[in-house]
Amino acid sequence: MYDELIESGDLPLARKSVLPGTGFFLPDTLEEDLEAQQTEAALEGAEVAVIADPDADGLACVALLREAYDDIQNVPEPDADEADADDDDDASDDEPLEEFEPTPHSVALIPASPHDVEDALARVAEYGDEGIDIFVCDLAPDRYEYVEDELDAALETADSIAWYDHHQWGDDVAQAVRDAGVDLVVGDSDEECSADVVYRSLEYDFNLMYEELAAVTRDHDLWLREDPRSDDLADYAYWTDPAEYVEVVREYGVDLPDWVQEYIAERRVEKEALIEQAVGRAELREIGGYTVGITYGRCSQNEVAEAMREQGADASVIVKPAGSASIRGTDEFDRCHEVAGKVNGGGHPKAAGCKPDIYDDMLDYANHWTTRGAVTKRVILDAFRDVVAEADAAEDTAEDADADA
Repeated sequence: MYDELIESGDLPLARKSVLPGTGFFLPDTLEEDLEAQQTEAALEGAEVAVIADPDADGLACVALLREAYDDIQNVPEPDADEADADDDDDASDDEPLEEFEPTPHSVALIPASPHDVEDALARVAEYGDEGIDIFVCDLAPDRYEYVEDELDAALETADSIAWYDHHQWGDDVAQAVRDAGVDLVVGDSDEECSADVVYRSLEYDFNLMYEELAAVTRDHDLWLREDPRSDDLADYAYWTDPAEYVEVVREYGVDLPDWVQEYIAERRVEKEALIEQAVGRAELREIGGYTVGITYGRCSQNEVAEAMREQGADASVIVKPAGSASIRGTDEFDRCHEVAGKVNGGGHPKAAGCKPDIYDDMLDYANHWTTRGAVTKRVILDAFRDVVAEADAAEDTAEDADADA
């Protein structure tokens, strides 16, 4: 396949909005080989491994742990002298550190998603030194059997494993993880982000900069939106290399330097355009007394969900070109994790994610792109109907019990 067919960077915005990024088209085996190489390199000589979701919350956990373990690395400023020597006005010290290459850390970062935390555990078990300490942050398994074997292998290698999170955990899953020998701390998902959990769980006297980092991270992760700096952190974490993000927030805190701010502003031009594309496709559906907004597109899901809320949605679904979907709730609807749980996902009462198991081959994906996620939308809306019906039935049962009492 020609590279230009899967390279989405130069696509017109309308087409870019409906197709997944380049990484989607790369085979899993290639990605797995690369992840194995990166993990082996990161763990060389490391005393601690942090398996974390590479969003702002997960990376804030890494920053806190590196501080607690006194793992410090100075961030180089972009080279202003080189920029001045370049005749191209766009090549300036306002650009991010495109070739940021951190030296080895004693606290190694191992990025992982909720769908592959077990793979990350297996790689740490394989490449980590005997007696390494392992932390898992901002990740939750839907079922214990998904991580059981890999967790056992990691426990054989590690001196200790601590797991810090704030997602919704099933009681049986949490108990099984604790019974395996893991120090699991799960915060209230309505009150804390994972960085809060790490901040209060570590026996370390953090300075105020890290308290502020946890607070501003929480502002975005819980979608409070009371501090405008939280959007900057979230966007920067999404767009830049995870290693760069961790070291930049450790050096500058939540007040990002000018060169980062200008980089974010430049990237937000396209971000806003993609948001407009997705909002323009939004539809509102009535399900059991709730208004559910649903749309499709490559976009920033929180802003799109907020736009649908302003249009009257009690809950919102953003279906992505890669086949996954984000589900966002409000005070009126707080069962997003239950909806996601019916379609191969999970999360919080007001914020969840899923990827329905409906893609058997590339023809299914082709249909997904050309129909703007029609099948995925139908499956998730059916899950909404089931959850609402079950909640109504439970309420009726409770009322009958009260009447009989």
